[in-house]
This record gives sequence, structure tokens and C-alpha cells, in this order.
Amino acid sequence: MHPVVRESAPDLSSFSTLCKSGYSAQLPISLRSFCRTASRTSSRNLLRNAVLLIAAAVSPAILRAQDKTQDKLSLDTTRSEVHFTLPSALHVVHGTFHLQQGDITFDPATGQANGTILVDALSGQSGNSIRDRRMAHDELKANEYKTVAFAPTRFTGTFNPTGDSTLQVHGLFTLIGTPHEIDVPIQVQVNGEQIHAVGSFVIPYVQWGLKDPSTFMIKVNKEVHVDLDLTGTLRH
Repeated sequence: MHPVVRESAPDLSSFSTLCKSGYSAQLPISLRSFCRTASRTSSRNLLRNAVLLIAAAVSPAILRAQDKTQDKLSLDTTRSEVHFTLPSALHVVHGTFHLQQGDITFDPATGQANGTILVDALSGQSGNSIRDRRMAHDELKANEYKTVAFAPTRFTGTFNPTGDSTLQVHGLFTLIGTPHEIDVPIQVQVNGEQIHAVGSFVIPYVQWGLKDPSTFMIKVNKEVHVDLDLTGTLRH
């Protein structure tokens, strides 16, 4: 009887070693080609893995560094208000809106900012309930547009981590769904983690698409003066 010869599976580790040895030149052409392909694939995988490892190690450090440069302002909606003044032919209307939300992140070094301040469009009060309902539903269209928003994008001036600062804040003011670029001068006072900011600007509300509240008998100014009185917590 002839002995049974069992073919064993090739030792891949040995074959890999052979590819790297000086004997690879003596291999058949097909195997030499396989060695070259395997070498290129191994190199690409090694490079890819190295890049992934570097990215994994560096990314958290970058994020931590970026986060350290950001200051975060959270406005207190119970202590922050938006006041408005609207002159007319008979008298001057004064009123107040309340904040719904206010969270802003900014970089004191670059002046870059993001976040949103939301004002409840239904919260306007001027001391006359009929006028307030007309303002909310006819002019501000609060049934469709629940909020008036300001989204800062950058500021100029030096922000001091303590004491007083004078800034010019640029951003988008969204009224009845349409954003408008504005600049708002702001006076800021920081005391520990507490921050208080006041500012003012003018809105040409009729030009921006709101209904003119003037009547045949009463002519109302086409621009409204807005004053900000904001209080919040600052975290570095």
C-alpha cells in the first residue's frame, strides 16, 4: 500500500517571510506578482492605520483647545427684557417683550460668535390690550411666527473678562421669518460669573415687511427703537 499523503494548508506567515527574503526572486512570476501586491496593500493599510491613530489622538486635543477658547453666555429669561419705543402723532408708545431663550457662544480672541436670542412674539405689552393683540397678530403675525430672533455672528471691540466692555455685535435679526443684517452697540459689565449687557438699535419695521399700524387719524412712526436689557451667566 502506498502511504497517504495529506496536503497541509500553506503557512501564510512563512510565505510572508519568503516574500520578504532574498529568495523571492526565485519564485514563479505569478507568486512574485502576488508578493508585490501584498506589499503595496500592507503599506497602504499601515499608512491608513497610522493616520487613523494620529487623528484619534489629536482630535480630542483640538476639541479641548477650541472649547477652552469659547466663552458661553446663558441669559436669564426671567431677568432679561426687550423694550421698545414707537412714536406716533398723538403720543409715544412704550412696551416690553420677554425672552424665551438666550444661549450664545463666542471667542474673545477672534470675535466669532454663534447662538440665538429668542423673543416671544406674543409677549409684547404696551399697557393697552387691544393695541397689544393687534401688534401680535396683525403686525408680528405671531400665530405663524412665534418668535423674533437675533443670531450674533461676530463682534468688534475688546471683551474684558471682568469689568466693563464696549462692543459692536453683528448678526441676523429675523422678523416675520425674514433675516436682516444689523449691528448692535452693546455695553457689557462682568462681575464674576454674572454678566449684564445693554444695547439699542432701530428697526425699520415697515420697510422690513410689517404692516403699518397708522390709521387715517393717527400716524405712527415707520421705525421702532429697541433697547436690550440682558442678564445672564458667563462661563469661560
